[in-house]
Amino acid sequence: MIPIEEKILNMREEIIQIRRELHKIPEVGFCEHKTSQFIIQKLEEYGIEVYKNIAKTGIIGVIKGKEEKSIAFRADMDALTIQEETNFSYASQNEGMMHACGHDAHMTILLGFAKYLSMGGKELPYSVVFLFQPAEEGPGGALPMIAEGIIERFHIHKIIGLHVYPQVEEGKIGCRVGPMMAQTGEFDMVISGCGGHGAIPQNAIDSIVIASNIISSFQTIISRNINPIEGAVLTIGKMWGGERRNIIAEKTYLEGTIRAFEEEVYEKIKKRMKEISKGIEKMYDCSIELIFRDMYPAVVNDKEMVKALQKAVGDENMKLVSPQMIAEDFSYYQKKVQGLFFFLGVNNKDQGHIYPLHHCKFSFNEEILLTGIQIYKNLLIFIEEQKI
Repeated sequence: MIPIEEKILNMREEIIQIRRELHKIPEVGFCEHKTSQFIIQKLEEYGIEVYKNIAKTGIIGVIKGKEEKSIAFRADMDALTIQEETNFSYASQNEGMMHACGHDAHMTILLGFAKYLSMGGKELPYSVVFLFQPAEEGPGGALPMIAEGIIERFHIHKIIGLHVYPQVEEGKIGCRVGPMMAQTGEFDMVISGCGGHGAIPQNAIDSIVIASNIISSFQTIISRNINPIEGAVLTIGKMWGGERRNIIAEKTYLEGTIRAFEEEVYEKIKKRMKEISKGIEKMYDCSIELIFRDMYPAVVNDKEMVKALQKAVGDENMKLVSPQMIAEDFSYYQKKVQGLFFFLGVNNKDQGHIYPLHHCKFSFNEEILLTGIQIYKNLLIFIEEQKI
């Protein structure tokens, strides 16, 4: 375990209370109004300069250092539309919403870190930016914040973020150099055939049969068009069509997702999907509409920043994780400046903290919040001392 200094341990009760207050008021992307007000109140209470209403509900806090350039620490604010089933006394008070992805933990750690630095002791070499971002779960708040000029306005030259992660043992830190989380996109498909009586199929064009062929063909893209050592996923998660059991379906609809670690691979998958669709159109004399929505790029960690993390937490607490197919819009910041994103392990079987992210019973040991604050402090000191 990472040693926690006394100054942070003394914040324990307040930190746990902050987390529980945030957990009670989960809100979805760009609607985090109560959450924003809570964060603003805390930052102002700590005497930190606050900038409000960035990308609607986003917040920036700043502690100025000797140099104008800054290091940013980011926490996401939004929750999920999941009905909580934890039975905690501080469970969600908003029906059908829950902090099932741990964003309440991320905000609490960043607020705790802000309080720690606000207590002073010495002037910071770099300015520190506390970046509270809306809508990570969708449609994405990082890009709108960047579009509002926060990188330039606050002179951000490095950015750091974390995610509590139940696939890593509690207290351990999961990270890797290079691609760590996947690029992601969505697609919708409308297959238009020709409806008809189920007993006279020769006079119709069956969109369900066509959809079945498409699904089988798409599955060969990963297995036959992508290098086996390149990670990629193509999943069709939803399909519907038809009106009645004895009517040939005129239209069938498919929805799915694409994941890859390399942009070249991602684009190749899309290219093959288009080519296959065109071929099937000719084969069945049908019409296929294929719509892509490119979403978050891959999270790619800077080598020097990962080395800094290793120094900050100690070799014994670092765990090299495999690239994960989940996605994060933190990646947009990494397109602009040096960035580091890591997992803070929360898996604790003895205490029953075993549920995955996005589960209605997801939970964690609140002592890990102090570990998160300590890691941020250690990272800041090491980066400043080493001038990374």
